[in-house]
Amino acid sequence: MNRWSTIFIVLSLMLVSCGKTNDSKSTAKEDLAAKNMLQGIWVDDDTEIPLMRIKGDTIYYADPQNAPVSFKIIRDTIYINGNTPIAYKIDKHNHYSFWFHSMTEEVVKLHRSENPEDSLAFANQIEVIPTITEVVKKDSIVMYKNIRYRGYVYINPSKMRVTKTTYSEEGMSVDNVYYDNIIHICVYEGKKLLYGKDIKKQMFADLFSSDFLDQAVLADMKFMGVNNKGYHYQAILNIPETYISGIVNLTIGSDNKLIMKKLER
Repeated sequence: MNRWSTIFIVLSLMLVSCGKTNDSKSTAKEDLAAKNMLQGIWVDDDTEIPLMRIKGDTIYYADPQNAPVSFKIIRDTIYINGNTPIAYKIDKHNHYSFWFHSMTEEVVKLHRSENPEDSLAFANQIEVIPTITEVVKKDSIVMYKNIRYRGYVYINPSKMRVTKTTYSEEGMSVDNVYYDNIIHICVYEGKKLLYGKDIKKQMFADLFSSDFLDQAVLADMKFMGVNNKGYHYQAILNIPETYISGIVNLTIGSDNKLIMKKLER
């Protein structure tokens, strides 16, 4: 796991507070000459590994899991318009060198590539990471007051994209893209269908902040039991490759209605 994954929300909040200084950005004129000077492939000074390719107003990263992002240069700052907007202070910028301060106050030092083979590092299309690769089926059977209940859960991979901001070892903000899941649940009371519906993370929009929900995937659905209130599940949402998660208690009553309540921890 990337060592920045577990603290990226704290950094994101820092970025939000820093983003309030963008009033000057909205009124200042973009430095098109500086942007044109950045066109091409840029290589890390220390490792000699290609890091980014700049074409037009877009930055492409060598890692295929990192989504391309647009950017602007205004005065001595480069503004990256990714999933979490961020600004880097530029230390040095000419035709051959590009140095800037990362989130960790480390100076990232790049130089222009002069090796045609470096372009091969950017040949791959963006790689979207599936959280599961095939349908996961789970079922549960329980007797309650001499009535047989049975519930089915189908965790289905989807093509719905979730973009999560992470940070490289240099402290650079990068966006990884994942596929979300759709979970179908159906519950029977004897032979009577109590409930059958697809569950998507958007259904929990009133329970979680948009910052969390935008970067989370619907990861799992766990059967918790049956009582006089109904048939109980727990929906698990988490942010990929982190320990950050949210849990929602779902109750399916005999009236065929779904009640959702966030588990406070």
